[in-house]
Amino acid sequence: MLDDGLTSRLAERLRQLRQERGWTLDHLAALAGVSRATLSRLENAEVSPTTDVLGRLCVAHGLSLTRLLAPVEADFAPVVRREAQPLWRDDEAGFLRRAVSPPAGPLAAEIIEGTLRPGADLAYAAPPVPGQEHHLVLLEGRLVVTLDGRCHALEPGDCLRYWLAGPSAFAADAEAGARYVLVLVGA
Repeated sequence: MLDDGLTSRLAERLRQLRQERGWTLDHLAALAGVSRATLSRLENAEVSPTTDVLGRLCVAHGLSLTRLLAPVEADFAPVVRREAQPLWRDDEAGFLRRAVSPPAGPLAAEIIEGTLRPGADLAYAAPPVPGQEHHLVLLEGRLVVTLDGRCHALEPGDCLRYWLAGPSAFAADAEAGARYVLVLVGA
C-alpha cells in the first residue's frame, strides 16, 4: 500500500479529479463500481486503495494509473533518477509498480516497471484508456497475460505488443513471479 504521505497526496488527487468533473461521490461510485463509503474513506486518506479499486477509478476517469496517481506537469526533467521514480505497492495483491518515466504533458509515452510476486494474479474488467498502445517486455520470471480472453505466455525477453480494448489479466508464475517493463503510448 501507500505510505502516509502518499496516501494523503492520493486522497487530495482523487478528490480534485472528482470535483473538477463536477461529480458527486454517488455518481463516481456508480461509474467505478466502488462503494460511496470506500470512495469517501479514500478521499479522506483513511485507507489506501487496492490495485482493483485504483483500476476501477482509472476506468471511470479515463486515465492511466500513472496519470491518476500523479498530476501531469507541463514541463519535465529529462533525467528521472531511480530514487525519484514514484513507487506504488499493493502487498495484498503482490504487486509493485514503479513509474520509471512518469507522465509529462508534452510526452506521449510512459514507462512502468511491474513486479508480481510468485503466484500473483491481477485482473482488470476494462482498460482505463480504451485503445491505448502497450508494449510489455518480460525481464524475469514467467507471465501469462490475458487480453480479451486470449492468453499469451511470456518468457524472459519476450515482448507483447497490443492495443488494450477490453478486459486484461496478469498471472505470474507460481515459483518465479514476474518482473516486466510496460511502455504505454498515448496515455
